Amino acid sequence: MSLKIFPFESKYAGHFKDLNIAWLEKYFYVEPKDEVLLSDCENSILGVGGYIFMAEYENAIVGCFSLIPYKNNHFELGKMAVDTNYQGLRIGQQLLSFAIDFAKKNKWEAITLYSSTKLPTALHIYRKYGFKDVELEKDLPYARSDVKMELNLAG
Repeated sequence: MSLKIFPFESKYAGHFKDLNIAWLEKYFYVEPKDEVLLSDCENSILGVGGYIFMAEYENAIVGCFSLIPYKNNHFELGKMAVDTNYQGLRIGQQLLSFAIDFAKKNKWEAITLYSSTKLPTALHIYRKYGFKDVELEKDLPYARSDVKMELNLAG
């Protein structure tokens, strides 16, 4: 499989939003924080020092993810989505592996993510890649989040 993962460009803003809204509406609903991040990703993610990557397969944009500053040298992995027509091809795993490699190259200390027990396949993949469950804080960024995981990259 020839999956190409590359940095976001403005022309992909619609793809980024559409890919994320599709999975959010399939499993949950679009929350206010989603609206902020997806409606103006260039300011709300890139503008605060974050990153967005897109994935292309067979000339179609099929996936994406973001890395948003969380705290010192520590980023949050979010807005990871794969087009339903391309699920089952391990694109999500390739995106996750790319994100981890990118974090290691940048010498980040950790990656945090929020997820849900309604997404057992995603949780299995995160654990397979070394993410560990950590305590969930009270003021969560999303109502759907009932799992918080972290991948420690330091040491």
